[in-house]
Amino acid sequence: MAARNKARKRAFQILFEADQRGTSVQTVLADWIRHARTDDRQPPVSEYTMQLVEGYAQYTARIDELISTYAVGWTLDRMPVVDRNILRLGAYELVWEDETPDAVVIDEAVQLAKEFSTDDSPAFVNGLLGRFKELKPSLRRGEQESSSEA
Repeated sequence: MAARNKARKRAFQILFEADQRGTSVQTVLADWIRHARTDDRQPPVSEYTMQLVEGYAQYTARIDELISTYAVGWTLDRMPVVDRNILRLGAYELVWEDETPDAVVIDEAVQLAKEFSTDDSPAFVNGLLGRFKELKPSLRRGEQESSSEA
């Protein structure tokens, strides 16, 4: 498994765990890092995993707002927990991380959905992230306008 693929999977697991525990992703990330340092059986948390988790944490409210706005027929609370967190990670990486091609981000998110969620989830994840890809320039513009007003 490629390093980026592993990093993405671990970032998803951290987001999922934080959601399940009702705690911040930073708390879970710190737990994972501490466990990796104290238990040789735990793999280290890669720089890219940390970058994804910390990046998501920076834009959490905006990402949840985007998912809520564009997930037609689904509220964030009603959405399966796995799908919600795959979408959160994918939305962050798609909109705010430029070093990975959009098609790769979407494909990796779809693969996570195939591995961890329902039969309907890959199409749902693909469709919503595809919409974000189309809207990416305006989504970024909206974020820049919000931050300049603050």
